[in-house]
Amino acid sequence: MRTDMCGDLRATDIGRTVAVCGWVARRREHGEHLAFIDVRDRTGLVQCVVDGAHDLRSEYVVRVTGTVRQRPEGTTNADLTTGDVEIGDCTVEVLNAAEPPPFPISDRVDADENVRLRYRYLDLRRDRMQRNLRVRAKVNSALRTSMERQGFVEVETPLLWTPTPEGAREFVVPSRLQHGSFYVLPQSPQLAKQLLMVGGVDRYYQIARCLRDEDLRADRQFEFTQLDIEASFVTQDEVLDVISEAVLDAAEAVTGNRPDPIPRIPWVDAMERYGSDKPDLRFGMILMELTEVFAATEFNAFKAPCIKGINAAGLAADYGRNKLDSLTDRAKQLGAKGLVWLKVGDGGALDSPVAKFLSPQEQEGIVAVLRAQPGDLLLLVADERHKVREVLGTLRNDLGRPPVSDGPYRYAWITEFPLFEGLDDQGNPVSAHHPFTMPHPDDLDLLETDPLKVRSQSYDLVLNGWELGSGSIRIHRADIQSRLFKTLGITDEEAQGRFGFLLNAFRFGAPPHGGFAVGLDRLIAILAGEDNIREVIAFPKTQSGLDPLTDAPKPVADTVLRDLGVRLLPPPT
Repeated sequence: MRTDMCGDLRATDIGRTVAVCGWVARRREHGEHLAFIDVRDRTGLVQCVVDGAHDLRSEYVVRVTGTVRQRPEGTTNADLTTGDVEIGDCTVEVLNAAEPPPFPISDRVDADENVRLRYRYLDLRRDRMQRNLRVRAKVNSALRTSMERQGFVEVETPLLWTPTPEGAREFVVPSRLQHGSFYVLPQSPQLAKQLLMVGGVDRYYQIARCLRDEDLRADRQFEFTQLDIEASFVTQDEVLDVISEAVLDAAEAVTGNRPDPIPRIPWVDAMERYGSDKPDLRFGMILMELTEVFAATEFNAFKAPCIKGINAAGLAADYGRNKLDSLTDRAKQLGAKGLVWLKVGDGGALDSPVAKFLSPQEQEGIVAVLRAQPGDLLLLVADERHKVREVLGTLRNDLGRPPVSDGPYRYAWITEFPLFEGLDDQGNPVSAHHPFTMPHPDDLDLLETDPLKVRSQSYDLVLNGWELGSGSIRIHRADIQSRLFKTLGITDEEAQGRFGFLLNAFRFGAPPHGGFAVGLDRLIAILAGEDNIREVIAFPKTQSGLDPLTDAPKPVADTVLRDLGVRLLPPPT
């Protein structure tokens, strides 16, 4: 039906007779019997000059034939790739009429998101959404090419699975054939891919669909897609190298430029310097240690285990008393006892209500450690170390972090996470990742005596302050796995009941192995310049978990429930 795509026509096509198909994006009358119509398809739009009367309205589906010609002098459009040419001597065939759309199909108009999602098939016609879906396709293609070049084989794993120990709430599917029994939709292919390692697959990958019943937000959906990998006979460094190459290949495919090699930051260093295990490296404002500066202080507020500060360079003039009070309130909401602010004046003098309580040596120490200059705003917090890092890390992001989609792309590997994130109500450690994560070899002796000091061989990939994914080297030895289960308070019977199929497989010669999973929705959103992953998913849910397009979720017939052996409880009062 067509010889060319609308957005592909250029000056080199002048004189050619062409046929294009698409939607009427805009119509402009020019006199009584002449009209200009812009016809749009997925590649862009082209201006068509139509003689005679035609009833052509917005979003009509048309086929236009005519001759490509130079636009008259003074009418070229530098904003369009086809802006030097137009199609003249046009014949228009209306392939389908259209009702007026509920919102303009234009990137220049911001429609309500619920309306956009209810009519997602119209929203997808916009250039922005077409571009985002093409970015997604480029990323997937580049990742597959990279993984296959590195010797990985794509294997599909089940969607109807058994409960897994990854922590998030799972979607449950009742079995029609086995009343009272249920499948779950997988949070990830974690256990399946470990079984593939036992099966000798050696290097597995999958563009995997995963599901978690969690509260939604800008970077989270019930359904999400990840590049999932697992490899045998690898070290942590080798896994990081594989993923780095794949992710940088994807970025290069989209942007045309290859980002710098990805730095590796131990978890402790990330927390001490940025107050976060997913640091945004695009700006400074590093957390600096001031505890020693106040080792002999007489200022009671600074008699604390840890004192740190950040330098909001050049922001002193922007923060009057009301905004400073708001910053203090923000710190208290985050759990701090208070916030000390100091403005650096001419000559390096510190202006603050607390300055009179600080000795000259303490003031000089603050200026030196924070590298303060006139016009800077200094923020200090004194408390327990974990609280100081948390509060200042959040204030750092509040004051300096640009939108996540703004360049440049600053990746980071965060390594050596704690194996346990704390204690449960029974005093047992809680796994920070999952109970199959290999402890750091240097910390194995601490597993029974001081478990909260044990580091893990787990690692996260971060981009512009968003966590893209996580992974680990897995436990493949029965003795270490048994020690870890005992540390977690998991009995042999419970371990067999929850993970028996995996533990049984490990009895038959499990190789050393490790893996990783990259959250593709987040990666693609950043590469597409979006701050919300809903903008790079064809059919997403709203933040409340609803699908305005199909009105899902909705009730099912009683006969369906009966076949599944399910009876509904009355709604909670």
